[in-house]
Amino acid sequence: MKIGLIGYGKMGKAIEAAAEERGHQIVFKSNSANPLTMEDLTSVDVAIEFSKPELALQHIQLAMEANTPLVVGTTGWNNQLHHVESLVDQYSGALLYASNFSIGVNIFFEINNRLAALMADYPEYQACIEEIHHVQKLDAPSGTAISLANGILENNESYLSWVCGEGQTPHVNAGQLGVTAHRLPDVPGTHTVTYSSEIDTIKISHEAHNRRGFAIGAVVAAEWIFNKQGLFTMKDVLNSKTL
Repeated sequence: MKIGLIGYGKMGKAIEAAAEERGHQIVFKSNSANPLTMEDLTSVDVAIEFSKPELALQHIQLAMEANTPLVVGTTGWNNQLHHVESLVDQYSGALLYASNFSIGVNIFFEINNRLAALMADYPEYQACIEEIHHVQKLDAPSGTAISLANGILENNESYLSWVCGEGQTPHVNAGQLGVTAHRLPDVPGTHTVTYSSEIDTIKISHEAHNRRGFAIGAVVAAEWIFNKQGLFTMKDVLNSKTL
């Protein structure tokens, strides 16, 4: 396939390498010095977007207008999801978004959901989430941590909302789930979900060794969305069993 990269930082370079390994051609690489154009988008089969939260919506709109399938890895814009849904419908477009494209992380999401449902009957356990990312990570908590928190809220009625502490454990009230976000140099990403009681502690954790897993997942998503129409997530990719 012909693939375009919107954003060409560390993730963009990792995606470029993964795409070329899988036999794809990178046609354009846009960044702040080389802004995205309609001509860029019409020259590719699929575009992959890893930029900044404040730029994601304009990139999404341009891609839908160009009728170019788009894979979005930028996080921090999900409060505009209804607007994005309307854009996809308006232009009969194709968009796949995820807080994390790692296949392992998306399996981890499913394990988190199942564990949250199991723990719903045991209120003596207090849940919390800890995430560690590199210092260049712009949003806190990470999109992955938010997905984990929402998975717990959806499967365990003991929790009604989550609250984040940056660099320290947040104070939580009844019904709140604590999320702690750390930023350290040169850390690809670690997420840990913990359930603690007076008797014992249960933990599940995912630790990324490098960016390659995220990059391969983004390319797999691009392969999957080609010639499709609608709004999708990585769960759709996993459920298709075409990895």
